[in-house]
Amino acid sequence: MLKKIPLHTQIIAGLVLGLIFGLVIVQAGFSPDFTINYIKPIGTIFINALKMIAVPLVLASLIVGVSNLGDISKLSRIGGKTIVTYLITTILAVSLGLLLVNVFQPGKSLPQETRENLMALYDDAVDTRTSQAEKFKEQSPLQPLVDIVPENIFKAAADNASMLQVVFFAIIVGIALLQIPKTKATPVIAFFDGLNDVIIQIVGYIMMIAPYGVFALMASLIVEIAGDNPESAVQLLLALLKYSLVVVGGLLIMMMVVYPLILKSFTKIKYLDFFKAIRPAQLLAFSTSSSSATLPVTMKQVEEELGVSEEVSSFVLPLGATINMDGTSLYQGVAAVFIAQALGMDLTITQQLMIVLTATLASIGSAGVPGAGLIMLIIVLESINVPAAGIALIIAPDRILDMFRTVVNVTGDATVCTLVASTEGELPDGLIRKANPFTPNE
Repeated sequence: MLKKIPLHTQIIAGLVLGLIFGLVIVQAGFSPDFTINYIKPIGTIFINALKMIAVPLVLASLIVGVSNLGDISKLSRIGGKTIVTYLITTILAVSLGLLLVNVFQPGKSLPQETRENLMALYDDAVDTRTSQAEKFKEQSPLQPLVDIVPENIFKAAADNASMLQVVFFAIIVGIALLQIPKTKATPVIAFFDGLNDVIIQIVGYIMMIAPYGVFALMASLIVEIAGDNPESAVQLLLALLKYSLVVVGGLLIMMMVVYPLILKSFTKIKYLDFFKAIRPAQLLAFSTSSSSATLPVTMKQVEEELGVSEEVSSFVLPLGATINMDGTSLYQGVAAVFIAQALGMDLTITQQLMIVLTATLASIGSAGVPGAGLIMLIIVLESINVPAAGIALIIAPDRILDMFRTVVNVTGDATVCTLVASTEGELPDGLIRKANPFTPNE
């Protein structure tokens, strides 16, 4: 029976049922132990399975993608388009966030009592994040470049947070394969191509438990947010509702206005067809809050549903999951100004321009895993002289907002991938004619 129901429908059902289950447990006053001990592990297994294949997928797909480009000039052309477009969408996202937060000023409506309670409640969490950010601040300005080059590729491959190092290694291997004799390069490329196909098949196996994993993740999230006092979670979310709505509103504008405009300007794909095609990846991004964990599904949907060639998707998407964080950048812009407003600080134009610069650079260095954006937010706050302890104000709804902004991160990756494929003439004619039936055959 389940096989007849589309995957995205099953995932939506898992989300809704998990939400209902969590709310029933909280409102009925049942102990959260059963949910935490017996249901949450199913969600953890699901996420771990996706993370398990993230590094080998990036490694294999990038090596094959680069080596299949045929020559260095094509690599530089596609790479240039990809990186420039990612930077533009990131700057647009953080600028949009700043515009909305300055117009609606959600921080000025936060009650003083709530502010003080939050600061006390999340003292330990703030200290942990601050110490991590402090190490980042003490680094050389060129440290991000140093961090790109792995001293041990096996160590980097064992840590999903070091994905950028894996990307660097894979690109270098791909370039080397372009420049050695074809007789020696062919068996190596064939190996990684086969490995890539194996991993895609494993993705299919993992997606069979996706509805159950999503159910477990949502149910445990609701129970954990509520804690011992269900009313505290509700009051906290209500106090920060305006801030959350500004963030979500900005993310929706990116999804419903910015990305459709990009697609309309550079491709012949209707945005409704585009969103239908990547819906499973968006739903998975929402439930896992990890663009890296969602990467295998994003690649599968873009290739099979949109018709983007493996050559383009295997280069653009792994790179995007590492350096393109539109949703995270928008959130950082809104959160930084919101915290300043809540603390009674007025930011100058110069400080807000600094947010644009810092948030853009921080998004590139941010790992595609849950909660990474919160650490990078401290870097943004300190760049404009706003106390880092202010993140205590937004920790409560952050897990929920992380789910929304990850959807935008993944959608942005898929949008840029489709754009690059279109400019390279890689989209199949059938899809283009379907998107625009009045386009004559060439």
